[in-house]
Parts: sequence; structure tokens; C-alpha cells
Amino acid sequence: MLYRMTSRCTYPLEKIISGGQTGVDRAALDVALHHRFPCGGYCPKGRKAEDGTIHDRYPLTEHTSADYAKRTLANIVHSHGTLIIYSQVMKGGTALTADYCSQHERPFLLLNAHRQDSAQAAGLALEFFRKFDVRCLNVAGPRHSQWAAGYRYTYHCMDRILKTCLQRNEPLSS
Repeated sequence: MLYRMTSRCTYPLEKIISGGQTGVDRAALDVALHHRFPCGGYCPKGRKAEDGTIHDRYPLTEHTSADYAKRTLANIVHSHGTLIIYSQVMKGGTALTADYCSQHERPFLLLNAHRQDSAQAAGLALEFFRKFDVRCLNVAGPRHSQWAAGYRYTYHCMDRILKTCLQRNEPLSS
């Protein structure tokens, strides 16, 4: 069952996208799939990730390039806003995501797990959705090898977000 927004809903969220990498990206997609919430995004050509080939259960579109940076930019420009979830220091692709958002003047929210628990982060994210009318949300952050706890933190945060949004939505007819 898919969901659609109703006039009763105070959150505009309609879809979650990510690049499908292990860690933060994968957690966002797993939560969306668990709730049967629309999801997708661009992944590198060949569906590559640090754990091998991204499984077909993730409804991702292969970018024409195998370059992670090009996939990152595609997800930013095809979304209405980006959540960047990290712990303590941004580096690598996570820092690049913030740079791209700034360069392309796209709204983004930095959620530092070292400063906010997942419940606090979810509350900040919901405010961000309202403020910037985020309908298609890009979720980005470190891969598993760079932050092993990132998957669990992101899963809990995104689960709270979707539970809040879905209690105000109505199912789409089949």
C-alpha cells in the first residue's frame, strides 16, 4: 500500500531518495520500504556500493556514470531538500554532499548524531520539511565503514519521521 498526502497532513513529504550506499543511505531506503512509502534515487552505474552490487529490492535508477559524486549531485538536484546525517565530523562524500547543496542553493539540514538523539533529529527534520516544503527528500551520510552506528541511528530517526507523517496520510487506492 502506498500513501498520499491529504489536506489534513502538516508535512509535505511524499518520497525518500538516496544513493543506496551502505549505512545512512541504505537505512533511509529500508525504513521507506518497511512502511511501503515511495522511495528511490540515483545509484552509480553498475549499482555499486561498498558491499558489492546494490540489491534489486531497492528501486534505484542507475546513473550513466559509476562516479559516486555524480550520483550524489543527481540526488540533490532531483529532490526538494537533503538531510545530511553524520556523527561529529563530516568528511568524504558526506562533506561533498553539503558542498553541493550549498553550491546549487538547495536546502539541507545537518543532523549531528553526536549532538542530537534520533528523536531530536526527527523533530528538527519535520520542521525542515515544513519550512522548505520538502516533498522529495534526499537522505545522505557516511557509509557503514566510516560510521558503523549510522545505519541504526538513521533507521530510528527516519522511522520516527515516517510514523509521524503517515499517521496524517491516507492510503492510496490499489
